[in-house]
Amino acid sequence: MSSTDIKLPSAEDLLNTFAQKLKPLLQPNTALVGIQSGGVWLMQRLLVLLKNDISANAIEHGTLDVSFYRDDFEKRGLKAENRPSQIPFDVENKHIILIDDVFYTGRTTRAAMNELFDYGRPASITLVALVNRGGRELPITPQITAADITLDPSQNLQLIQDADGNLSLELNPSTPQNQSSRTQV
Repeated sequence: MSSTDIKLPSAEDLLNTFAQKLKPLLQPNTALVGIQSGGVWLMQRLLVLLKNDISANAIEHGTLDVSFYRDDFEKRGLKAENRPSQIPFDVENKHIILIDDVFYTGRTTRAAMNELFDYGRPASITLVALVNRGGRELPITPQITAADITLDPSQNLQLIQDADGNLSLELNPSTPQNQSSRTQV
């Protein structure tokens, strides 16, 4: 199956579906945490789309860059766009909604959970991903997705944000450099 054979859904449409699915999870003592970079883009948009529910429940939010927590750090090294994690709230006993863009193997999620536990012991972690592309390698899976798209391991699905903040999905052939890309894990 080639990249041109697959019709990708609109990321903007998926975002609206995603927001509606997340709405019931927005309860007091909950926090949103976006994983750099696509999960942070999604979280920023969700903060606007769900602002009334977020405000009514005093939902806090933060970001994680899991680069140093990945099990393939020695192979990948640091990316130019690494940003420090920012968790400006007490994680202890908080219900965390962990937001990622494209779920693939589960390794980014494992790294994110390891980092979250460095901040404290959450009451729970709910993993949500805009797209589950199949290919799980660990016993981790998102509880909520806007779309499930089965892709070949030779394909690389990425969430792209343009200069105006609009989101789109892009499918490319995998190369050795992007086979372990953060945006597809």
